Amino acid sequence: MKLMLLASMIIVSCAVLALLPRITPIAWAQLPGGKPPVEETPSHGYAITKAVKGSEIPADYTFVLTRDEIYVPIAVRKPKGNGPFPVITMGSGEGKRGMLKVEELVERLAPMQDHMIARGYVVVTVNYRNEVPYLYEQLQQPAHNLPDSISGEQRTLKSHPTLDHEDLIAIVRYLQTLPYVDKNAIGAMGVSHSGEMILKAAAEYDFAAGVCIEPATHEFLSVNTSPTAPRKGTEIQYNDIEEVRKNADKAAAMERIRRIKTPMLIFGRDTDHLNGIFKLTNEWLREAGKDVTWYSFDHPVHGYVFIYPQPDGAYRPDPIQEKTFEIVMSYFDKRLKHSITQ
Repeated sequence: MKLMLLASMIIVSCAVLALLPRITPIAWAQLPGGKPPVEETPSHGYAITKAVKGSEIPADYTFVLTRDEIYVPIAVRKPKGNGPFPVITMGSGEGKRGMLKVEELVERLAPMQDHMIARGYVVVTVNYRNEVPYLYEQLQQPAHNLPDSISGEQRTLKSHPTLDHEDLIAIVRYLQTLPYVDKNAIGAMGVSHSGEMILKAAAEYDFAAGVCIEPATHEFLSVNTSPTAPRKGTEIQYNDIEEVRKNADKAAAMERIRRIKTPMLIFGRDTDHLNGIFKLTNEWLREAGKDVTWYSFDHPVHGYVFIYPQPDGAYRPDPIQEKTFEIVMSYFDKRLKHSITQ
């Protein structure tokens, strides 16, 4: 009886609520006046120097100011001397785990990075904030500072959230302030989501060269990843470039691509479930007249261009990795070392 009475009361309540007028939420907005937008705080970082396991070259673990005035973690390793040196940033996957991820990547990449440093490069391991899926496609321009018409002061008020690729831009801007860095010779390389971040950043900020390794550019190309996208279990299946082409928004993608001035080297992986996305990224960059170079290899490991130690700890690249290392370094040598004829 009590359950029946409770159910009757719920039904009556719902019926009464249905008769009430709907209230439209009010979106409040800043007045156009007030104190002018605050100026951006100059780029800077706070560094802690620590030894790197298995290497004689230490790392400056550094927190770098971002556009919304929080700090993102990186690690800077450099050759001996005053420079100025060219720079290569290295990122893998999505942003997560803060400085812990940076420390782990430095230790795993140290042998590869030591070879890069020996060739005269500053090498920077990067991380960034977590991704907010699909927000990139909703926001049409980078965040900017707003006037303060509420407090009577001059607070830092942002037009919208800062995204993860903007952290990469903040990192490049910070590196350009370092006295031993050639500010016109900064390149970036990244695997998967980090490869997409290089393209997103390059559409908003110029740097000297990018190497995108299996770049997961589904947002950058506005590729359909909804429940209607082809899947095997929970894994999207976009190995076929034609399948990607019919599921991508070319107009939106080309608008972003046209803004890129940075030369790009793109690596695909023949059997990867997203290789069609990697291929289409290269194709549309080339169609837009951009400086783009393409390689694809049949390798069992995602992100194979990043050379990690073997289970026994030895630095032992396989033949494909040896080849890709020389491709990457020759590419950066040509575009970052000004002493080499272009």
